[in-house]
Amino acid sequence: MADKNKLVIRILILVIVLLALAVLYAFAVRPAVTGYVVDKYSQGYYQGQSDLLSSVWTQIQQTGYAQIPLGEDQVLVLQGQIAQTQPDQPAQPVQ
Repeated sequence: MADKNKLVIRILILVIVLLALAVLYAFAVRPAVTGYVVDKYSQGYYQGQSDLLSSVWTQIQQTGYAQIPLGEDQVLVLQGQIAQTQPDQPAQPVQ
């Protein structure tokens, strides 16, 4: 009878430990891992945007245009344009 009680107690302790590990995983480990993954994804996303714009800008400066493939047989062509400035005109007096 005493052995049966010890076995039940050990099983209950094991269940409690497993539940504690599940709670620890759910509230500590998983959010930390998820936060890390989201942070790295965002960092890569913004780095990719920066690299793309830098590459397009460099290509426009070197060749005057940039081609961005959009799909099968489709290309977006971006062409640089030099801004034309107008001569400074004197301010009109207020009457």
